[in-house]
Order: sequence, then C-alpha cells, then structure tokens
Amino acid sequence: MNKFLSDKANSVIPYVQGEQPKDKKYIKLNTNESPYPPSKNVKKAIIESDFDDLRLYPDPDISDLKNIIAEKYKLESENIFIGNGSDEILAFSFMAFFNKKDKIYYPNITYSFYSVYSDLFDLSEKKIPLKEDFSIDINNYKNLDSGIIIANPNAPTGLLLELNEIEEIIKTNLNNIVIIDEAYIDFGGESAIKLINKYNNLLVIQTFSKSRSLAGMRLGFAIGNKELIKGLKNIKFSFNSYTINRLSILAGIEAFKDEEYFKKSVSKIIITREKTKEELKKLGFKVLDSKSNFLFISHNKIFGENIYLKLKDKGILVRYFKKEIINNFIRVTIGTYEEMIIFINALKEIIN
Repeated sequence: MNKFLSDKANSVIPYVQGEQPKDKKYIKLNTNESPYPPSKNVKKAIIESDFDDLRLYPDPDISDLKNIIAEKYKLESENIFIGNGSDEILAFSFMAFFNKKDKIYYPNITYSFYSVYSDLFDLSEKKIPLKEDFSIDINNYKNLDSGIIIANPNAPTGLLLELNEIEEIIKTNLNNIVIIDEAYIDFGGESAIKLINKYNNLLVIQTFSKSRSLAGMRLGFAIGNKELIKGLKNIKFSFNSYTINRLSILAGIEAFKDEEYFKKSVSKIIITREKTKEELKKLGFKVLDSKSNFLFISHNKIFGENIYLKLKDKGILVRYFKKEIINNFIRVTIGTYEEMIIFINALKEIIN
C-alpha cells in the first residue's frame, strides 16, 4: 500500500498482457497479432505524408476515417466512434453506459479486461457460466436487469454466436445496453453491425489490430445509435480531445480502403487455422472450433502449463491462463503457414 495512491490505484488488479521477452528471437503466437504486414498503401501514405504537419494537432473528430467506415456500412458518420484501440472504447463504454454499482453481465470465461474495467469503475460484475463445451447459452442472457457485453467470437475460446443468436439477446434486452465486442469477427462470423439501425440499445466494437494488421497503431471503432456515440464522445472529450495521432489516422484510412488486401490476409489466416486444427487433432489435442485468428487447445497427457513452458524453451510463445476451468488449455495465435509447421513439429517433439 502506498499512502500517495488512491484506494483504487492500490487495490485494482491490472490486465496482464501477453509477454514480450527480448532475450532472444521468438515465434510470437501469444498476442493474436496478424502474421502479415499492413497493406502497402499504409506504408506509402505514411512515407508520403507531410512531415511538417506533425507540429499540428490531429483532427479530434477523425472525420476522414469515420466517413470511410460510415460509407462502407451505409451509415452516417454520427454512428461511428474512433478510439485508441478497441480497449479504449471498451473503457469509455464502461464509463458511458453504466453508473457506479450497476450490474454488468458477461461470460465467466471471456476477455479479462472486462473484469479489470468492472473493478476500476466500481461496477458489479455478474459472470454467467459457459456451458460444458465452452459455448454461450443465449437463454442465460434474455430479459436481464442491466447491461451486457459479449465478445463474439469469444476470447479465449474462439467460439462464435450466430447473428440470429446475437439478435435474440438484443431484442430481449431492449431496456439494456448490449455491447458486442467483435475484435475477431472478420475470421468467420457475421457482424452485428447490420442490426444497428434496428436496435438503439446495440453498440458494436471492432479493431484494426487483428484483421487489418495495425496493432502497433492502436486503432479501434464503435458503431451504434447516434445517442450512444454521443455518450462515448462525451467521455472522450472529458479526457483527451486528441486520442488518435496523425499517422494512425492515415494508416487506418488506407487499411480500411484496401479491401482486396484485407480479404487476402484474412483468407490466408483462415486456411492456415483450419489446416492447423487438423494437424493438432492428429496429435490427440482437443481443439475448440475457433472462428477467430487463434486456437484454444488442450491435451489429456500433458498439462497446459507444461506445453507452454516447453514451447517457450523452443522459442515459441503461446498464451497460458492460470485460471480455473481453462488452466489445462493454451491459446495459440495463427501465424504464417511456415510458423505453424514449426509449431506443430515442436509439439510432436514435446509429446514424444
């Protein structure tokens, strides 16, 4: 305890990121980054940008990027909010749509930042257990008495709810905010964005970090009813008017415009994911049917933490969670095809 810190700063348990060791070169399969670089158009735009403009503040409304996103989804720019990564938008959402002590509902196994934000903003988290197969039972989310957040596909399981299931949750909670965190939706799901004009209680959050290869630029966006977006803007402009720097805005614009490269990169990841699933099953692994850019796997002969440590010794980083229910699993980001061959061969050595 430090006497200069607030009670909250002393007590909160921060989010734990995937490790980033620098002692040697690793194959990084632990933080769900894209194995492919951004579109070449991103590089070109940054190189050709006016260096002198860096002395000026960026557009606080990020209008150019908002307009491109709005055009794609046939919405208005007032339906779009841009944040410094989707994590920032999640934090703003917890502040904008909940009062202190309000309940917030989400799965007991999901993105761990939700618990951090619940604690940080003094919300009453209500964790709804997953089914035995790690899937979400939508019946547990009907007619609740407060707001809901669901990652779809869920993390770290990678399991997907179909759009009709998401809509069932939304329409049975018309008096509650329903936040759908779609960080991984591009790898196999149908986005709830198409429901925005139908439901004013729906907020959809996406990121540029995964499918658009811009994790280093910290960009995310939310789409929702104009009043919800106004609430997010009220929070943002009470903290920092300029959350997105000029180069990130340029990168986001070009990444979003290059639809061909986006589809090509996503397709390669999906193909590699499905091939990796089959190879893992041949080795006796339990492999959840992920629709994301990662796999959640376990083996009945070797404990998850042991696999994680042995892979690290071999220069391969994966994610291990010391959490009840999933402590025998590891989460593996889908890398390049070549990286996944190295990963599979390393597992063969470990098992043998």
